Amino acid sequence: MLLAILVWTLAIAVTVLFGIQKWWFPEGINAHARAFDHYFLLTLALTGSVFFLAQVFLGWLIVKNRNRREPVPYTEGNNKLEILWTAAAVILFVGVAAGSSTIWSRLHIDEPSAKALRIEALGKQFAWNFRYAGADGKFGRTDLKFVNDANANPFGLDEKDPAAKDDIVTAAVRVPAGAPIVLQLKARDVIHNFFVRELRLKQDLVPGLDIPLAFTADKPGTYEVACSELCGLGHHQMRTTLIVMDPQEFDSWMKAQAAQVGGNQ
Repeated sequence: MLLAILVWTLAIAVTVLFGIQKWWFPEGINAHARAFDHYFLLTLALTGSVFFLAQVFLGWLIVKNRNRREPVPYTEGNNKLEILWTAAAVILFVGVAAGSSTIWSRLHIDEPSAKALRIEALGKQFAWNFRYAGADGKFGRTDLKFVNDANANPFGLDEKDPAAKDDIVTAAVRVPAGAPIVLQLKARDVIHNFFVRELRLKQDLVPGLDIPLAFTADKPGTYEVACSELCGLGHHQMRTTLIVMDPQEFDSWMKAQAAQVGGNQ
C-alpha cells in the first residue's frame, strides 16, 4: 500500500509542477513563438495524460494485488490491446507532428517578404557582429584579406568599393518591431548557433555557407542572443543582444548611425 501511495504522490507532484508553470519559457514575442508554445503544450498534455493515467493504473494494480499469495499466472499478452494502444499512439503523436510541421515549413521553406530588412550576422570566436546596408541600400564588397578585428573591420569590407563606405557594423542587432527581418548568417571559423529564447529560434552558422533566417519580432525590448553550439574555450562569452525597437526609434537610430559612418569617412 505504501508503494502505491508513493507512486500516486509522485505522479500528482510532477503533474502539479508542470501545471503551475513556475519554471517555464520566457514570454514569446512573435507568432512563431506562440505557435511553437501551442504545440509544445499540446504534446506535453498528451504525454502527461498518458503518464498520469499509467501511474494511477500502476498504483491500483499494487493495491489490488498486495495480499495475493499465489504465483502470478503466466501470460503471453493481448494482441488486440497492443494493436489498439499502438494505433492510438501513432494517431495522436503523428497527428501532432504533422500539424506542427507547418511551423518548420513557414520558417525554412516559405519565401520571406520582399520588403524584409536584410542584416548580415557574423559569428566568430567568440563574438557577434552585424552589418546593415547604408543609405544606398546595398551591401559593400567584402574579402577575407581585409578582415581586421583590431581595425573594426570584422566583415572584411573593401574600402575602395563605394557601396561599402556607408555600411553600418554593430555588435548588437537592432530591428524594428513588427517588420519582417532576414538575417544572413555566416561563420568565420567554426560552427556557431544563433539562439533567441523569446523568438523560439535556433539556427546554426556554418563556415562557407550563407544561411538565411527570417523572423518578425513584435514586442519591443532587449533579448539575449546566445551561441548554443559549443565553439571553443570562450563559448560561454559568445553572447550579445537583440534590441527590438519602435519603428520610428529604429529609423532615428539608423539615421544616427549613417551620420556617424559618414562623419568617419
